[in-house]
Amino acid sequence: MNAPAQKIAVVTGAGSGIGRSVALALAAAGWTVAVAGRRLEPLEATAAAAEAAGAVGADAGRPAVLPVRADVSDPADVAALFGTVRERYGRLDLLFNNAGTFGPAGVPLEDLTYEAWKQVVDVNLTGAFLCAQAAFRQMKEQDPQGGRIINNGSISAHVPRPHSVAYTATKHAVTGLTKSLSLDGRPYRIACGQIDIGNAATEMTERMQTGILQANGQLAVEPVMDAADVARTVVHMAGLPLEANVQFATVMATTMPYIGRG
Repeated sequence: MNAPAQKIAVVTGAGSGIGRSVALALAAAGWTVAVAGRRLEPLEATAAAAEAAGAVGADAGRPAVLPVRADVSDPADVAALFGTVRERYGRLDLLFNNAGTFGPAGVPLEDLTYEAWKQVVDVNLTGAFLCAQAAFRQMKEQDPQGGRIINNGSISAHVPRPHSVAYTATKHAVTGLTKSLSLDGRPYRIACGQIDIGNAATEMTERMQTGILQANGQLAVEPVMDAADVARTVVHMAGLPLEANVQFATVMATTMPYIGRG
């Protein structure tokens, strides 16, 4: 079976943080990347950064990063995103299911509104499912058949933080999604793995450096790591042959309170 000459990826939540770092690392490694998010301007900034770094994609020498505005919680947007990739490139080799939201910070469980709960579930779980479903369909139908889906889990897929019920519940559910995709993808050469990330330095973790609530009720500053360290791990997972898979990987700031949390 001949491998495609150029590998095509979709990265969601790619306008900032981990998504942007992963998109740039994939482009530097020779991938063509469609970057998705709710706002076009940050996606265009990601594409410009890749172009400035000299990354060139598969599409007639054009930049390696293609911005596509899409809200992953909207089925129509997701269909349009993957339709664009299919029409432009003809195949899909990788989905990095990264888009996510923590929801309102520091809200006790009994005060969390239905609307806030639903927003986190819609993005973190339903959005991940919709994108995985669209990618799965494309990977199953294309020739050569197959591809890889990498879900962004979290340390919270293992252990919760205080006042994080919506985020923690969705990240535990993402682990179930990963396992189901791995099983259902076996007949079609679709591999699925999950990267669980702890305290990458992004906009979402800025509060770690000013003090965040711990299980003992105290506030503590937590160490963070460079998002580029996460990106290198995703590139490694993405670059494996489909006969090999990193099922679960945990990448975290070495001394963050995960081992011993609680």
